[in-house]
Amino acid sequence: MEYAEWIKTVPETIRADSLWKMKAYRLALFLADLGWHDTTKLLRDRRTVALSDQLYRALGSISANLAEGYSRGTGKDRARFYEYSLGSARESRDWYFKSRHILGETVVQQRLQLLTNIIRLLLTMIPQQRGRILREESSPYQVNET
Repeated sequence: MEYAEWIKTVPETIRADSLWKMKAYRLALFLADLGWHDTTKLLRDRRTVALSDQLYRALGSISANLAEGYSRGTGKDRARFYEYSLGSARESRDWYFKSRHILGETVVQQRLQLLTNIIRLLLTMIPQQRGRILREESSPYQVNET
């Protein structure tokens, strides 16, 4: 499913919430929906049942922590939950890499690109909320490396 198609399927009650304006949140919800299909495929192979569970939980945690952080009153509190979301996005990337043999390179590359976009957004949002730069090396987060 394409992102533009998917947006049309999201209930108005979700789209009417001010949280919907956050691009990282929209992408995380989209990825969680895509992840439902991916984890269902992983469940079919007994070797990847545990991986399926880990991936689904990590994907769901991205948007859940963004929503929780968005509702916090101070930038420091918001940043903490956005950092949890960042951790879940990185964890999801790890689980997708490990599932590439079942899901296929094309699917995994598309999911990694979405995760990379979310990570980039979070790496911009977190310091803005904290009022200072993250103590992390700069990284381009490229997906298509040779």
